[in-house]
Amino acid sequence: MEPSNPWLADPAPAKRLDRERLEERILQLLASQNMCVLATAGPDGPLATPVRYSSLGFAVMFTASPRSPKMRNLAADPRVSVGVFAPLVGLASSRGAQLFGTALVLGPEDPRRARYWPAFRWENEHAERGRPLTEPPADTLVVVAAERIVYTEHWLRREGYAPRQFWRRAPD
Repeated sequence: MEPSNPWLADPAPAKRLDRERLEERILQLLASQNMCVLATAGPDGPLATPVRYSSLGFAVMFTASPRSPKMRNLAADPRVSVGVFAPLVGLASSRGAQLFGTALVLGPEDPRRARYWPAFRWENEHAERGRPLTEPPADTLVVVAAERIVYTEHWLRREGYAPRQFWRRAPD
């Protein structure tokens, strides 16, 4: 039987995207999705939690109840991995990113929150809960600014690039 995507049968190329092009692809993925899987570790072991997120650059953010299992885990160890992926039809359409970083937990009064809050899309969730849109939530905001990202896109193989690309935050 003839494969539907014969280029997937070839050995994967090793060529790397330049930083600007890789960053553009990562930012487009983060901006086009709104669900991720947050992986934390705590006293009871690992926990993978689906969460709705917003993004700002290479950071993802979400609100969470301070009493949730993920927040207990973040208090024990703020190092996290976040998986973001586009809907998958088959290997050819496989596209996603693993972000690695340290979760920053910002309470309602934390002044650092002002940097992220304008990009946080809270209105839909607020409306779903029947809360007035004139009163923004005062929930805890969790921000994960990626320190490194593993980006996967099998379609890159068609252009001669490795399907797995690696990004690190530039030194400050």
